Amino acid sequence: MPISDQIETALRAAFAVTELRVEDVSEAHRGHAGFREGGETHFDVAICAPDFAGLSRLAKHRAVHAALGADLIGRIHALSLDITP
Repeated sequence: MPISDQIETALRAAFAVTELRVEDVSEAHRGHAGFREGGETHFDVAICAPDFAGLSRLAKHRAVHAALGADLIGRIHALSLDITP
């Protein structure tokens, strides 16, 4: 299963998602650190879920990282997050 699908599955399982966009932007980072042929190294994620209401920016990021888990996070070089309640 592609990493983008794994990200989406994990986030939908962990949060009451109302909007979610997971985009593999690896090709835009060709030649930069962490790029691997075939992509799946750099991702932009926009997620909207009421679970994030009242949380600080850091707490939101920690919640997303916890939902993805150490194994999945370890296979991603860069993860850009746009998180809203």
